[in-house]
Amino acid sequence: MSDLIFNQTLPVAIGADHAGYEYKEMLKSMLEAQGWQVNDKGTHSLDSVDYPDFAHPVAADVEQGEAAFGVLICGSGEGVCITANKHAGVRAALCWNNEVAQLSRQHNNANVICLPARFVSQDQAKEMLQSFIDTAFEGGRHANRVNKISC
Repeated sequence: MSDLIFNQTLPVAIGADHAGYEYKEMLKSMLEAQGWQVNDKGTHSLDSVDYPDFAHPVAADVEQGEAAFGVLICGSGEGVCITANKHAGVRAALCWNNEVAQLSRQHNNANVICLPARFVSQDQAKEMLQSFIDTAFEGGRHANRVNKISC
């Protein structure tokens, strides 16, 4: 991923636990309709699963430059966000409204969007994902701050 826009020649890595499964399927269809290749890391059903099993593979793809960005969904969004942020170079943002999704890109150069399926509608999730995709990192004063994030 560049500092300003997402590279559409790379796939999007997407993953969810059971609480986010239906949202994942809906967002995957949205991305594919826009021409994105989607690397679905699971889960592939509503059966109860552990969110780190899906958050780690998504974050690893972003960390290794194998994905343009990542999308993670669980019930609260917190678990997948905490897990993804354990990976170097991953800046996962928990988004609950459109403005937060935009600011996570503009000010924080987020490269993984985390969505709380139990707290936002599918339409809100689509709107946030679209804003995340369409919003560029502003750089400038924010670049210095983002450069201080990694340990």
